[in-house]
This record gives sequence, structure tokens and C-alpha cells, in this order.
Amino acid sequence: MKCRHCQSELSLQLMDLGSSPPSNAYLSASQLAMPEKWYPLRVFTCTQCWLVQTEDCAHYAELFSSEYAYFSSYSTSWLAHSRQYVEHVVDRFALSAVSRVVEVAANDGYLLQYVQSAGIPCMGIEPTASTARAARAKGLEIVEEFFGVALAQRLVSQGNAADLTAANNVLAHVPDVNDFVAGFAALLKPQGVGTFEFPHLMQLVDGCQFDTIYHEHFSYLSLSAVRRLFEANGLDIFDVQELSTHGGSLRVYAQRSDTGTRPKDARVHRLLHIEAEAGIETAAYYAGFQARADDIRDGLLTFLIDARRRGKRVGAYGAAAKGNTLLNYAGVRSGLLPWVVDRNPAKQGQYMPGSRIPIVDEAHLRREQPHYVLILPWNLKAEVMSQLAYIREWGGQFVCAVPWIDIR
Repeated sequence: MKCRHCQSELSLQLMDLGSSPPSNAYLSASQLAMPEKWYPLRVFTCTQCWLVQTEDCAHYAELFSSEYAYFSSYSTSWLAHSRQYVEHVVDRFALSAVSRVVEVAANDGYLLQYVQSAGIPCMGIEPTASTARAARAKGLEIVEEFFGVALAQRLVSQGNAADLTAANNVLAHVPDVNDFVAGFAALLKPQGVGTFEFPHLMQLVDGCQFDTIYHEHFSYLSLSAVRRLFEANGLDIFDVQELSTHGGSLRVYAQRSDTGTRPKDARVHRLLHIEAEAGIETAAYYAGFQARADDIRDGLLTFLIDARRRGKRVGAYGAAAKGNTLLNYAGVRSGLLPWVVDRNPAKQGQYMPGSRIPIVDEAHLRREQPHYVLILPWNLKAEVMSQLAYIREWGGQFVCAVPWIDIR
């Protein structure tokens, strides 16, 4: 395999998770009688540009199908984060009724609804039909296509050049990163600003967040690699913020390399220095990741087996993609974990890919009153523990498996 950015041959393996089905390929009851497609799941680091990336196995159209089941609006903390983002960029970049905001990967309109409420013209790009429908139901204009240079040029020709583009948690999801990034350079007005949020590779490695590895994540991103990727495709990073979202993320602010005039903030230099000091562009930085992940896998299995032997009931919360990676790598099936609760009605009544564990509504949790609730989306731990605080009434406890078994 060649690097999807610089085309160098890849040889430095970060982790081999065996094989699994796509993490958002949830199963209906009728599909339980059919075979699933499983793909190898290996991650490599390019030793030329230091982009960490998943081995190509499945076409992106299979991963982001018309019935894609991830809807951003079911997380109250993510909605609050998005509202605060809109308030921040409107103030910082003086956006108004004569501005235009374009969000790429608009999902169900979780963010653009706040742009719309602020009276700022906006448009979303969202290739998955299920989430695009939800966004249109909010009165938002949605272009239902995958983003790249060709679409960006067409939008500009139609008078839709952007003062601000937003791309949250999508940079990692695109196979052709060069075409994707170059699309923003084409779409932005001469003094326009692009913002990009993505999980920070340093947090993934330092916290052994291996469950964030799945086929939909084509890339795992450091600021150093993103700077190199952007500079090669017409963008210049002028600011960066460190965020707590998704286990530790970055928000980078970029402008067109040919016309942007904003000075580079000291935060960019500081974080690049931190990454360099950590050795993020050395093979040694990635050594031992597999063994640490295996310890997490073994810890989860030990906990579940011990709970079963002691007659303790365990359920899970959050039918998240990261949960599917964890359960499939650990080989967990319904004998150890009989159900997973999820608030999203689109997932309820379906089954987790690979493990085939049934997905149920929250009423099931109240009826079953398990001794333990395993929180699969550990990045939303505080939100989930607050939402489900009532399990304390029957002596229930919360469990997280990453980066180690934590029972509260």
C-alpha cells in the first residue's frame, strides 16, 4: 500500500486489529441469517510524511451508505460544543447576513441549525441520504455529494464561495485527502477561513485509544502531518486550539496560501514543538502500541467473564463505532454482553456489526437493572453518567474499558 498523501510505500505498522465489518454497518433482524463482509483492519505510519492511515480495504461508498446511522444531534454535549463554536466564529470573523458558511459533512444539521438561527446564509455538504434528510427537515440547504475540488469549483461558479467553511470530524474520513483539502482552497473566498476539527493523534497514541480505529477512519492526524498536507494543497494553518472532544481533538484554522493575510498564532509553533519533542515523527513513538491495546482487550474480557461467574448482570450503553471496534477485537458476543442501549431510534431494534449484540432502547435498561453499565463511547462518559444516574437507585455501577477497566 502507498501513502494516501505522498504515495510513499508503507511499512511501519502501528496496529493489526485482525478483521471486522464496517463499524456503522448495523444489522437488521432479517440480516442475521446472512453473512457479513469482514475486512482486514490494519494501520500504518508513513515514514516520509508521517500520516497514520488505515489500510485500504473497503470502498468509501460501502462505509457511508444511504442508511448511515450516525446522527450527531443525539449527543447533548456535542450540540453545546457546536453552538459555542458558532458563537465563537461569528464573533471572531465578523460573520453577518452578507456572509456565507459552508459545512462539509453537515450530518443531520447539528451545527448549521445555529448558523441559520444567527441569520447567516449557509449550506451543508452531506453525502449520506439518511442524515441529509434529517438536515433538510430543519430547513437547511444540503448538497448530497462527496466533497472535493470538482464540487467546490461548481459551487463557486454558482455564487457559493465561502467566507467560512467548517469540517468537523470528517478529515479523517476521506480516502483522497489531497483532493478533499484542495477543495477547501478552491471554495474559500480570498480572505475566507476554513476550520477543521479532528481527534489528535497524540491523544490516540498516549491514551491507547485504539477503539477509535475503524475502516471509516482512513487517517489519524497530528498537527505536523496536517500542516504538511495543507501546505501541499493550497492552505496555510494560522491558529490551532486543543479541545477535549472525542478524547482530545484539535481545531485548526486555515486560510488560502495564495491570498490569506492572517498572521500565524504562537499556538501553532508551540504545538508543533510539543509534537516534535514527543517524537511523533519517529518510529520509536509508535512502538508498543499493539501490546498496550492487547492489555485493554484482555482487561475487558477478564471483567466480563468474572462478572458472569459471579452472577452479575452487565449491559452496555452507546452503539458507537468505537464500541464495535472494541467488542470485535475482544471477541465479545451476546453471551458476555447481552444488549446495548442507544438513544438513536435508527439503531434501536438492530444489531451491532460483527458481535450481533441487540441494540435496545433505554426502557430496557430500566427493566433489566444491571449491576454494571459498560459505557462504550467513553468520550461521552460524563454525559452518559449524568443521563443514567438513576442506575445508582438499584446499586448499579458504570464501567469504562479504555484506557483500563474503570468501575465507578
